[in-house]
Amino acid sequence: MSRASSTTSGAAKPASTRAKPANKWEQAADWTDGRLGIYSLAKTNLRKIFPDHWSFMLGEICLYTFIIIILTGVYLTLFFKPSMGEVIYDGSYVPLKGIPMSEAYASTVDISFEVRGGLLVRQIHHWAALVFVAAMLVHMMRVFFTGAFRKPREINWVFGFLLLVLGMFDGFFGYSLPDDLLSGTGIRFMEGVILATPLIGTYVQMFLFGGEFPGHDIVPRFFTIHVLLIPGIMLGLLVAHLILVFYHKHTQWAGPGKTEKNVVGMPLMPVYMAKAGGFFFLVFGLIAAISAIASINPIWAYGPYRPDQVSTDAQPDWYMGFSEGLIRIMPGWEIGLWGHTLNLGVVIPLMVLFPLILVAIAVYPFIEGWITGDKREHHILDRPRNAPVRTGLGAAWISLYLILLAAGGNDLFATHLHLSLNAITYFVRVGMFVVPVAVFIITKRWCLGLQRRDKEKVLHGRETGVIKRLPHGEFIEVHAQLPQKDLHKLTAHEQVEPFELPAATDENGVARKANVIDRTRAKLSRGLYGEGSQIPKPTAEEHHEITSGHGHH
Repeated sequence: MSRASSTTSGAAKPASTRAKPANKWEQAADWTDGRLGIYSLAKTNLRKIFPDHWSFMLGEICLYTFIIIILTGVYLTLFFKPSMGEVIYDGSYVPLKGIPMSEAYASTVDISFEVRGGLLVRQIHHWAALVFVAAMLVHMMRVFFTGAFRKPREINWVFGFLLLVLGMFDGFFGYSLPDDLLSGTGIRFMEGVILATPLIGTYVQMFLFGGEFPGHDIVPRFFTIHVLLIPGIMLGLLVAHLILVFYHKHTQWAGPGKTEKNVVGMPLMPVYMAKAGGFFFLVFGLIAAISAIASINPIWAYGPYRPDQVSTDAQPDWYMGFSEGLIRIMPGWEIGLWGHTLNLGVVIPLMVLFPLILVAIAVYPFIEGWITGDKREHHILDRPRNAPVRTGLGAAWISLYLILLAAGGNDLFATHLHLSLNAITYFVRVGMFVVPVAVFIITKRWCLGLQRRDKEKVLHGRETGVIKRLPHGEFIEVHAQLPQKDLHKLTAHEQVEPFELPAATDENGVARKANVIDRTRAKLSRGLYGEGSQIPKPTAEEHHEITSGHGHH
């Protein structure tokens, strides 16, 4: 093609001497490239190198399940009627015949029993949504525990966080659309939260529902939010997220030949794309198999929503359960102000604690960057054991999430395990404060123990199981020196020095007073990287002295 010939010759050839495309397909490609620059773009990016590690596949699962959700959602949209107009059911599902219900519920039942493949597509859509949120959560945990959020990826962390939060809320709107008794109970829960909002609660409720609960507008409005607004925002964030992954280059684990300035792996084309294509169909096939075997959200068993009824064992999807747990363990405190009641039992959990937990996750990279004062770019990942405090904080957050998730199902634990509901509630209230602290301490000590073990392996090598008797009668086990690859893996991590306050006096002997911000930063830095938060890694001199003087035993 003309672009290739001009590159190899070093100078542009006259138009009359340029090679002409051989067929119509090359002519079309040449015409397109001349206007869009696809060749140059592809040449630059299709050979981009990506490292190979199983943990990096978590982000791919997020992408593939999002695609599955979009594809199945388009199919369902063709048959779903987002209306709360009342109809009398006369479909093929006999137990519901003659029962009044909304058009939204009736159309969902029709999708399940009368549309070809409708039930399977519904199941795939719902299972893919659950896997999507789970994959995003685990992917963010991988990024957090390995320190992949550090400069220059702080903004990409925020994009990922926003995708997780939007995915959670879009899932809530999605399973609320069928207007069945289970989803209607969840909407009623949301309405109670809105009404508890000081000053504006009643106005927001009337605007959202179009009148008194349940109103006539909630399903059409949820439908617009679920299929148009949130997916559009998520698609934009996803594109921006992937662009930044390409721009910043992918992180990688430490190893021989790997530095902060290179990436060791396989090119995007053809190796990585072939793997990615196969993995997409594997994810799609596995979700389809689960959907064909395991039923989820059988709305015909719940029946249409009625405000005077509550379905048995009504529970939200797992990713929203912790928000309900916050309310269930909160005491029912109320305050009367100027003739109005402020329901602290709802305001504090969902308007103070819930946003606080989410905001803490979003801003953590900036907090750690401020504490460390590290302005360098990081492309080599941390092993979680080499950042004990960060790993402990992540484990503590997971334990808090699980405690709140259990609190959201305290009634199920009480009925199924024949326990006292009050005892479970009090246990969870105490556990919310005690368990994360205990998990943090245990995890930190565990990481430090693993660091000591790594240090011993570097200095003394690995155990061989060979027992040797020394001339003076002592029996020892012979240790073999680790390969250079393993030595590099165990010693490649950095050990950050904590931030220190300047001397109490300057060079003239004048007292220098540190401000509150600097003192706070110094204390946090000592807690993050000071003595007791990391084990000094072995030096080359220590390794040489032991290996040369004691024969690796």
